Amino acid sequence: MTFSLGKILQMHLFGESHGECIGVVIEGMPAGVRISEKKIERELSRRRPSGIAGTKRWEKDEFEILSGIFRGKSTGAPIAVIIRNKDVNSQAYSGKEFLPRPGHADLAAMLKFHGFNDFRGGGIFSGRMTAALVIAGAIARQIPEMKKISVKAEIESIGRATKAQGEGRMLSEISNAKKNGDSVGGIVGCKISGLEPGIGEPFFDSIESVLSHAMFSIPAVKGIEFGAGFKAAEMLGSQNNDRIILKNGKVQTSTNNAGGILGGISNGMPVVFRVAIKPVPSIALQQRTVDLKEMKEKQILVRGRHDACIVPRAFPVVENLAVFCIADLMMRGGFIGKN
Repeated sequence: MTFSLGKILQMHLFGESHGECIGVVIEGMPAGVRISEKKIERELSRRRPSGIAGTKRWEKDEFEILSGIFRGKSTGAPIAVIIRNKDVNSQAYSGKEFLPRPGHADLAAMLKFHGFNDFRGGGIFSGRMTAALVIAGAIARQIPEMKKISVKAEIESIGRATKAQGEGRMLSEISNAKKNGDSVGGIVGCKISGLEPGIGEPFFDSIESVLSHAMFSIPAVKGIEFGAGFKAAEMLGSQNNDRIILKNGKVQTSTNNAGGILGGISNGMPVVFRVAIKPVPSIALQQRTVDLKEMKEKQILVRGRHDACIVPRAFPVVENLAVFCIADLMMRGGFIGKN
């Protein structure tokens, strides 16, 4: 098992959904970088549940910085931050340890860890862990901001409703699914602007490789594409190739089907990618499962407090995790100072 991400700038996750706390340790942050607690709080607030889509579990996500920051700046030592779980109710999971919930990691975790895993709320596989990812990104954000690099994620669609159809249409998708005891997924897009050419470490640490590795670490992410993505498979080479042009004395491309990446390296155009978020597996409908103790098929009705759609909370996670990856790649390529 590994709970670490990054090469020069590294994060190490710990905790469980219904445990005492969740947290992250960040290594490799250069000394003297100003760390804004307000930025951390702001990013965490973007991830909190709200509206018809959100869970009734209400965690304030008040974080505690344990080490690595002194007088508002990084010391060069590991930065440790925790969030204590304060609104936990494990009653819905009592006596259900042998009944894996369809769509959750329960079955795979039970088989891998021989039943010793903390199954309450999904344990380490819970979306609760993404709060720690947001903290890591909020701290790492200072690095790309030094170079005026912008990382922005947004909701592109929920269910079959797109952002072009308006927020009301997307909210209706959530509302209709919730009324039927069901859930819905969507797509989150992310754009990284201002990235200098030359960032990325081929062969196995290309920008696509690093971002994909990170994005698939987010619970509920089931797909990713860069630039034209899967549509490129339908194009001719003459359509897919981005023509190289001069604009205001700078070399650019006329289109961005490559998503700002060629050969795994940034080419100066915006890095653009999209991730697919699956529907929340905890739904208010009877589902088939197997009692792993009795080895009999049974029906299960998932109890507890769950989101009807995770997309409104997922897009700041995608954004902050992308920030962390870009900060690490910048340090690997020498675009920012190391310790």
